[in-house]
Amino acid sequence: MLTKKQRDLLMYIHTHMSGDDVAPSFEEMKDALGLKSKSGIHRLITGLVERGYVERLPHRARALAIRRLPDGFTLQAVAAKPSQTKEVTKQAARISQASNDLLEIPLYGKIAAGTPIEAIQHDGPVVMTTPDMIGAGEHYALTIEGDSMINAGIHNGDTVIIQRCQNAENGTIVVALVDDAEATLKRLRRAGNKIILEPENDTYEPQVLDPGRVKIQGRLVSLMRRYH
Repeated sequence: MLTKKQRDLLMYIHTHMSGDDVAPSFEEMKDALGLKSKSGIHRLITGLVERGYVERLPHRARALAIRRLPDGFTLQAVAAKPSQTKEVTKQAARISQASNDLLEIPLYGKIAAGTPIEAIQHDGPVVMTTPDMIGAGEHYALTIEGDSMINAGIHNGDTVIIQRCQNAENGTIVVALVDDAEATLKRLRRAGNKIILEPENDTYEPQVLDPGRVKIQGRLVSLMRRYH
């Protein structure tokens, strides 16, 4: 996952090189991102190199090459030059607009036992999504660990987008906090005076609990998956 600053820098370099095959200077990058010193740019580029988004090229001034972009973007425009087609500038503008339209959702890490959502410290990672993938309200993202919801199409390693709430309708997939200790993603059922947290995998047993033991911390609204 990229931080906001890493993504902003990557898209700035990409847009710049769509109209000019020479990367922007560190001074230009610093000014574009509103940083106070070029040392911050050095750290951001190092992070992009380590994650495989950018490559440093030897024996060239401003020796940077973009190898990939965040999901949903294409490198096609980088290979073109202004003299070849006006479409380069148009695509760069579309990329810039699309980047501005993206929303940042804080990624709180893996959903696992022993950690209430409120107690997880958000140290910077985010996932990017579009407004049509979520709704109104506050949202956060979690990485799924395990296969207890696989029959609902939620696999190990998937990223789920959760709308923060304290109540949910019967049958909704929710993040539930049990006994103020165990956070879990399950389907919510109510039966009489009991709360049932149902897995979507026949090898797991549902949890039947008193309502006072369960706190709803959000409902599932979207899912993101990588195939590489």
